[in-house]
Amino acid sequence: MKIDVYYTPFGLSAGDLTGRAVVVIDVLRATSSIVMALAAGARAVVPAATSEEAVRLTSNLERGGFVLAGERRSLKIEGFGLGNSPREMTPDAVGGKTVYLATTNGTPALVAAQGGDPVLVAAAVNFSAVAERARALFTERGALVIICAGREKQFAMEDAYTAGRLVKAVKKGVRKVALNDAAQVALDLAAQQGGWSDAFAASAAARQLIEAGLAEDVAYCAQPDRVRVVPVYADRRITA
Repeated sequence: MKIDVYYTPFGLSAGDLTGRAVVVIDVLRATSSIVMALAAGARAVVPAATSEEAVRLTSNLERGGFVLAGERRSLKIEGFGLGNSPREMTPDAVGGKTVYLATTNGTPALVAAQGGDPVLVAAAVNFSAVAERARALFTERGALVIICAGREKQFAMEDAYTAGRLVKAVKKGVRKVALNDAAQVALDLAAQQGGWSDAFAASAAARQLIEAGLAEDVAYCAQPDRVRVVPVYADRRITA
């Protein structure tokens, strides 16, 4: 039985993941926003690799049935209805609509994970629910891949911490689980940090968000188990 963690999606191809159960993490903030959008009644979330792709995908759609959301350098993209804040994902804003989301790190990671089956979306806000689903898949198949979105193509503390918590939850009580080096380091990191809030606060992503006036988003994303929604990504759409 094997758990592999990747700190960024770069270098992975769809063929690497074909038929493998995958979990994607970008806790600050894309996967948190996706979870909360679906919890608020969004029909689906469509991740786009770029803002231009998001605009193209919606160019022929009926107005009122979708909302464009996303960020660049943490701030809402000009002309988009929403940014990348889970606090914005309210029933009034997204209920009954499809959210087309473009972010710097999270949505490219999801696009890179398309070969997985299934691809689950994880964050602190749905941690227990997604951990249960991931554990069931691991027990059934004997393998799991965890992909961190990272930050600007590099290691991200908050994603690695979440991956470590997930590794611990998935392997609990299971004998002879092989971990790749990244999974072992993530597990060790999770054991060393004081908790969600401390681990997130120590990250460069949190500092950038705080400098951008988005400290409330950091605190929001660090509160675990807000909802029991487990988003699944298939055929370019994420649904609950």
